[in-house]
Amino acid sequence: MSRVLITGAASGLGAALTTAFRARGDEVLATDLPGRDGIDLALDITSGDDWEAARDHVEQTWGGLDVLVNNAGVAGGGRIDVADLDEWQWIFDINLFGMVRGCRTFTPMLKAQRSGRIVNVASLAGLVHPAGMASYNAVKAAVVALSETLGHELAAYGVGCTVVCPGYFRTNLMESLQGRDAALATVMRHLVEGSPVSADDVATAVLAGIDEGAEIVLPDEGAQLAYGLKTGDRAGYDAVMRAQAVKLEEAAGE
Repeated sequence: MSRVLITGAASGLGAALTTAFRARGDEVLATDLPGRDGIDLALDITSGDDWEAARDHVEQTWGGLDVLVNNAGVAGGGRIDVADLDEWQWIFDINLFGMVRGCRTFTPMLKAQRSGRIVNVASLAGLVHPAGMASYNAVKAAVVALSETLGHELAAYGVGCTVVCPGYFRTNLMESLQGRDAALATVMRHLVEGSPVSADDVATAVLAGIDEGAEIVLPDEGAQLAYGLKTGDRAGYDAVMRAQAVKLEEAAGE
């Protein structure tokens, strides 16, 4: 039985992960923003004080932690000449620095107990970079880099790090979408709502990856195929990405 803390646990993938861990008998501390239903502890990942309170709660309740799941995040993006810098700052503060705060808060505990795993939920966008999504691609690529780095730093302490890179799957992430690029928003909503992959599907793959000690989890076939195209046929990948860029400009009437 593992002791698991999950951020963004009130809905979407966070809720699916909470259900999946609990179904196999793990203890879960489900956290999310104050006022959200179905959580055990309020945790705004942009607040250092909230992270310290979460660490204190874990120490007092469990005396340690086996799995930290940094899942909370928001959707964003936009073409480079459409999205403003405030959009970039917003998404980086939540999707990267919120995660960094969590890793920094719990790493001393994990190192001291010489066991545990950090699971950072990134996106296929951290590995495959479609047009119109520069800020989202960049922040998710940073999460991939952060996770690999932590894996190297913490291996000697018996602590692992897994990064999860799903493609589009059905979730309520689009409710958090902000930005000036309306054309991109339309495309993203269509891809999310039309995906055959559910949050439960992704959660199942994440737990399997954790059990295997995987460093990268590509939980769905679409993500596997897209990343395989990039690594196996770069010219073909570039042609697909640039054709999509043209379609985005056409959709925006430009």
